[in-house]
Amino acid sequence: MRKLAWMAAALAVLALGQAQAQTPRKGGTIRFSAPYAASLNSLDIQTTPRAQDDIIGKALNRSLYSWDSAAGKVVLELAKDVAISEDGLVYVYKLRDDVYFHNGRKMTADDIIWSYTRIMDGSRGFPGARYIRMIKGAVDVEKNQAKEISGLRKIDDFTLEMTLTDKVEPGFYLFNGTTAILPKEEESRLTSHPIGLGPFKFVEHIPGSRVVAERWEKFYKPGKPYADRFVLLMMPEAAARDLAFRSKEIDTSILGPAQYVVYRGDPELSKGILEVAEMFTRSMQFNPAYKPFSDKRVRQAINYAVDTDLIIKRLVKDKAYRATSWLPSASPAFDKSIKPYPFDPEKAKKLLAEAGYPNGFEFEITTSANESWGLPIVEAMIPMLAKVGIKMKPKMVEVTVLTEVAMKGEHQAFIGSSLTGPDSLATLLCFYSKTPRTACNYTGFNDPAYDKLIDDAKQAVDPAKRNDLLRQANNLLYEAAPVWFFNYNKAVMAYQPWIHGLQANPTELTHQYVEDVWVDERSPAK
Repeated sequence: MRKLAWMAAALAVLALGQAQAQTPRKGGTIRFSAPYAASLNSLDIQTTPRAQDDIIGKALNRSLYSWDSAAGKVVLELAKDVAISEDGLVYVYKLRDDVYFHNGRKMTADDIIWSYTRIMDGSRGFPGARYIRMIKGAVDVEKNQAKEISGLRKIDDFTLEMTLTDKVEPGFYLFNGTTAILPKEEESRLTSHPIGLGPFKFVEHIPGSRVVAERWEKFYKPGKPYADRFVLLMMPEAAARDLAFRSKEIDTSILGPAQYVVYRGDPELSKGILEVAEMFTRSMQFNPAYKPFSDKRVRQAINYAVDTDLIIKRLVKDKAYRATSWLPSASPAFDKSIKPYPFDPEKAKKLLAEAGYPNGFEFEITTSANESWGLPIVEAMIPMLAKVGIKMKPKMVEVTVLTEVAMKGEHQAFIGSSLTGPDSLATLLCFYSKTPRTACNYTGFNDPAYDKLIDDAKQAVDPAKRNDLLRQANNLLYEAAPVWFFNYNKAVMAYQPWIHGLQANPTELTHQYVEDVWVDERSPAK
């Protein structure tokens, strides 16, 4: 009897412990690693399109919408409600009245209007302009033909009217970190001392080392954030992240292909792995200003000349999915009947000869050292392209420089990773001729038939009709091959047993809404 009582008591204690383990704990420090570069491009989140910068950006800032990973959709973040007109072009937002910037001032409709107008300053080439451009009058500001965005109207401090140019879901555009809402009065110091609306406020930035933030007590979500501090540590080297993770110096670590294999095979480390099929397409993008790449037969030839499946298997260790075209396979506009370019060197040689390059040609590819889509991939491609007469010479740059090179068009080709979701229209606008290079049209793609499909999709009210038009546009890109289609990323994050609340965010796994993340008492960081 005593034995049964002891067992019952033990089970009760165990059950209580398990229940407590699931109850968010207040306090402690969250320690993330920044895996993509040795530094940040900028702390002024509106100025930088780099995924690494928005890791800390999600702690410091907020946009009008956010991405709900559990529901798989965009949701209102800074507004309580929105009313939509019958024609689907006018949105009236009832903003939250309990949102404070880190300088203590309450956010109003004026801040959203100022932020979006700043982003559309054409002289500055802000990356978020591609998202704001769908607001009526935004392009006029971009072209310096107006000082104000006519499609934005303040009704009162907490009511904002937004008129769109096309029937789109603005949430898909306005959840991006580059559209974060910032305070006008702090503009002069946003790069050195960012002031935002996020759950943590800025404390310090040691370039090349770390960024530290602490809990913002006036954050608008009751009881959040859970942690006292958030620390982002710069760790671009996979070996350094591995050592730090094993030494319990960081709570999360993005795994590259080699680490993915090792962690998966380890009995303990395999218990803490979060995987997600991200909405990113890896590719080599061609600059048509370099003569050979103005001919689509040359671009197609490169797609035929590279054994992409072999690279994914041997180098990427299957931590990716073969890319068919630009849109990821999860997109409703993806055409499942289309197959990837097959490995066919003879076909590549024939296309090159037809294009006037029977003996091939030489070009320079700008690349970073990234192990998943950088120099190792380029090195694997070099002998494959050489067999069809193409000589490819790598030019190394830091990841922080790669985006600037792409935006300025200062390359013959470059290899990188691009966000290709969650909205298919916003994604395909990166090949629309009216989208400037600074926004995302890095290939300078210009095809009237493609533009017509995009214009028609913008006006389509029926979702099925819109998806069909976008499917046709995506298939046109497949045939035109403005890029070498490489892969869709499988993102993998290792996490310690004491960290909870991580989200499987397919728009970028490192972009965690950290107010929901917490650490239990086992964390060595107090």
